[in-house]
Amino acid sequence: TSNKRTLRTLFRPATLPPPVISETSPSQKKLLAYHRGKEQQDVLNQLLIDRALEVYYITMDETDKRDAVPPIKELPSTVRLYFFIILNYLFMKKCVQRNPMIPIQPQWLRSMLALVPQSLMEGRDRALLTEELLREVVSDYEKSMQRCVLRRVWVKPDIKELDKLEEEAPLPLLPLGLDFSSTWRNSYIKAKQQIISTLHILHPTMKALLDFGYTAFFNFLLVDFSSSRLKGPVDCKSIKTDASLSCSKAEEEIMSTWYQKVVGLFSQSEALDGVKLDQLESFYNCVAVLMSNQLKGLLQRTTEVFVKLFDPEDRSRLPLFKMDLTYDENKMEFYPSLQDLEEAILFVVECIGQTLQNVQTMRAWLTGGTATLDAELPAHIAEWAKATLKKSIEDNLEGPKEHFKGYVESYGWLVDGTAEERINRFIAEKPSFDEYT
Repeated sequence: TSNKRTLRTLFRPATLPPPVISETSPSQKKLLAYHRGKEQQDVLNQLLIDRALEVYYITMDETDKRDAVPPIKELPSTVRLYFFIILNYLFMKKCVQRNPMIPIQPQWLRSMLALVPQSLMEGRDRALLTEELLREVVSDYEKSMQRCVLRRVWVKPDIKELDKLEEEAPLPLLPLGLDFSSTWRNSYIKAKQQIISTLHILHPTMKALLDFGYTAFFNFLLVDFSSSRLKGPVDCKSIKTDASLSCSKAEEEIMSTWYQKVVGLFSQSEALDGVKLDQLESFYNCVAVLMSNQLKGLLQRTTEVFVKLFDPEDRSRLPLFKMDLTYDENKMEFYPSLQDLEEAILFVVECIGQTLQNVQTMRAWLTGGTATLDAELPAHIAEWAKATLKKSIEDNLEGPKEHFKGYVESYGWLVDGTAEERINRFIAEKPSFDEYT
């Protein structure tokens, strides 16, 4: 405690005397010149000074527990030199950090946004989320560039106490699976050769297949009920009929356009250029997988668009269904029933999943076989669509259910025999004329 009070008195920043150093080496001369040049400024970074002294006191306390207390007369020059090294580093670091830096280019941000699917850019508060993410990207870029410049320009002294003074947040981590610590050219060439010899994805025929699929399916849907609301209410039978006819016409159109182009491509001998005899099977398997993925993508996109019509946050395109409140056999009910309505809506998903299920593979078409492409709607997509539609139907039918419940509570007694029983009981009591009235 006595030593600390003595140190606080001797090394108060406002009255800090110039260091007394007997050596006249170049580094010490620079320190002395720096000290004299800054004496007439205000106390530089008072907070950093206090923290540096605090680190020193903690270090001295730990030293006291292990070794004998050094004589006070040996401390001043050591402390001042130690202190000015730290202060000089921190001051010069801030000077480097304030240097101008090339900002991130706007076209880079636009290129990043162009890679985001359009479906993720739509919806409530998506613009605010995008703006927030872009600010985070810009912030990470500036921090990384600033630290990179600092580490290249300014060398950090080998003083462990500086780690306690510098509180820097960690840099953003690289995406999982990317490792740039070693060269990649050899592994890239090896992977490319394996792709060429095994998957055939770089073959010109595959590129033509991709072009055919993109042109045919880019804006194509098997069923489209986006304008159904504008046509007014429809009944359950009509929506089933419309879905069946639409899927049937769409399949005919695909087979007469896209499939015929593919057949015409493989009717030419150039389609197999460069493919060896022992690679034919793997080549046609690759063709089958590519065609299957294109058809599955069409079915999945059509299903997602149909389910999106029932989005609870956007009811502008929600289809309208005609339902009657009927009375039959002393019973009030909706026609069609709520179960029939749900079945009609789910029928559209089933109809989509049953389309394009008998498309021949190219090898089967060329050899007269019966093998067909795997164009089945993925099971997880079908389950998601049905679960989402059921939840949406239940939410949207809360109003009709309350309406029906109000009718039953208000007028049900008139038709379920309760009113007739009360009348007969009243007549049996033989009331007077005034009571009848």
